[in-house]
Amino acid sequence: MEKNNIGNKNSFNDEDFILQDEKNDFMLSSVPSSKRRSTFAQIWVWVGFGYVVTGLFVGGVLAGHGNNNGLKPAQAALAIALAMGFLFIFTGFLGIIAQRTGLNLSLLSRYTYGSKGMILPMGAMALMTLGWFSNITGMVGDIWGQFLGNPSGILIIDPTKLGYDIDFITLEAFLATVIWGLVFTYTAAKGIKAIEKVSSYLGWIILIIAGGMGYVMLQQSGGVYHFLLLANQKSGLSVGSGITVLVGSWIAGAVMGVDLFRFNKNLTAVWLGSAACFLITNPILNITGYISAVSYGDYNFVSWMLIQSFMLAILGVFTWTVSLWTTNQSELYCNSLYLGPIFDALGKKRIIRSKIVYIVGIFGTLIAALGVYQMFFSDFINILGAIGPPLASPILADYFVVYRKDKRKYAQGTLNAHPEYRWSGIISFIVGGLLGYIFQYHMTLPYDFPSGVAASAIAFIIYIGIYKMTPDYKDDKTIMEKVA
Repeated sequence: MEKNNIGNKNSFNDEDFILQDEKNDFMLSSVPSSKRRSTFAQIWVWVGFGYVVTGLFVGGVLAGHGNNNGLKPAQAALAIALAMGFLFIFTGFLGIIAQRTGLNLSLLSRYTYGSKGMILPMGAMALMTLGWFSNITGMVGDIWGQFLGNPSGILIIDPTKLGYDIDFITLEAFLATVIWGLVFTYTAAKGIKAIEKVSSYLGWIILIIAGGMGYVMLQQSGGVYHFLLLANQKSGLSVGSGITVLVGSWIAGAVMGVDLFRFNKNLTAVWLGSAACFLITNPILNITGYISAVSYGDYNFVSWMLIQSFMLAILGVFTWTVSLWTTNQSELYCNSLYLGPIFDALGKKRIIRSKIVYIVGIFGTLIAALGVYQMFFSDFINILGAIGPPLASPILADYFVVYRKDKRKYAQGTLNAHPEYRWSGIISFIVGGLLGYIFQYHMTLPYDFPSGVAASAIAFIIYIGIYKMTPDYKDDKTIMEKVA
């Protein structure tokens, strides 16, 4: 077995720790080269990871779903191209760091936030991934509720009493949410190998179905001419706002990519994985959601399938469920990689990753079954798009700018040598996150420039500007001298 020189502070060359952390999918140490996964399998992980219904939802938003504001086809295409291009590059550069170091996001955060300061950004990521897991699980229960109806006649929750104009949550939808939430939790607990299997077997099927349904709905609505006639009547949404929604729908996933890319054997696999998600899967879903919203009035093509025929309804429910399965297991898997190192930083040792998955998965399933998805999903995406991007800015700035020519800082053996708090990372993230929120909700940027992207750029610049003025600079010099 290949040994790592990084891990638990008191466990250098500790065979027991190394074996335990391998079972934990290297939650507290670097993934050794001998444990990297095949490029083909990792690409399909990204195809499956990228196939999430938020792509359809955002495509519907671009078409004005839920209100009268939308983008014309050319504007929507421009927004998709710019947003997905940004996410492709953003994710790819994070992937380079992960592939070269073999470290997950939590461990990389020690280099810019400190051994305890990393609790701040990883706590945010843990909340994000819990929210995504719960929302996605709720989506599955919602579509099963539509398919099964309410033969029991039992209603669990009436959201109208809470001020939400949405349908009752039936017993059937509640039970479907619980059952599928537990299935997602089980495969996430099994780790990266199970995630690869689910994605590899199902990814190509659901991709074909999504593209096919977009084409069928386009034809049923009267063809391309009639579609363009309707779509070109859309107005009221700016391209900048469209980009913000698109970026917000995936920024957490882009940052989470670190936890998947650390298993890549080379940088080619990193760029192919990022392309599979942001240049293929997501644009297809965005376009399909746009077509569906214009042609049918609903971004969710599966709802259209449910009313066409029984066979199409079965196919639709299958597509919806497995497409969300491929994404949701990754959300929960990454969540455990944020919480585990947080517990480690707080002094809780010998953490079992699968136990974290089961506890968080059961909790997330419960709140999903109680209607979190239906009530809060739209607001959840907007907030993510505003404050999420700055989280990774210190990591990118440190690796590619501050220490671009001197990678001794990231040498083997430095992981546990960091001070408790690194103020350059903490300050830049807090400022960036606050500005992202202000730009999104209180101050519109010129030309409707995306708030999250602007906040990320500002946090990036702040980190570079203040790094040498904080104790972090001297700390790193001391660490590197000891390593040398």
